[in-house]
Amino acid sequence: MAELIEHSGVVERIEGDAVLVRITSHSACGSCKARAACGLAETQEKIVEVHTPEAGSYHPGEEVSVGVRRRAGAVAVVYAYVGALAVLLVVLMVSSLALGWSDGASALAALAGVALYYGVLGLFRRRIEHTIHFTITKH
Repeated sequence: MAELIEHSGVVERIEGDAVLVRITSHSACGSCKARAACGLAETQEKIVEVHTPEAGSYHPGEEVSVGVRRRAGAVAVVYAYVGALAVLLVVLMVSSLALGWSDGASALAALAGVALYYGVLGLFRRRIEHTIHFTITKH
């Protein structure tokens, strides 16, 4: 089986076959012993929706582990960052080199292209969600 990226969390609520789990993600410096002194450590809470036929066996407040395959994490990074960067560079190059637009107009077109890219990703959100499967296990 593929290696999982796992986070501990707490069940927030159950909605049908979905378990909503609150996880706390820490920045890379979250485990540093000096984090309290420097004030740079970031902590962010997220709600993850895990679909499972055993949703009824979980209860709010219960501690669980939520996992996702490493490959799914890599795919999410490609969608979120690599795709946006590719759109930005292509639009920038086409508008400045092929169309001869000014630097400012090319930059605005590139930003508009990235905004459009994220809009299209938003439209296909449900389809993308079905390719990324979370698992849940009790502690």
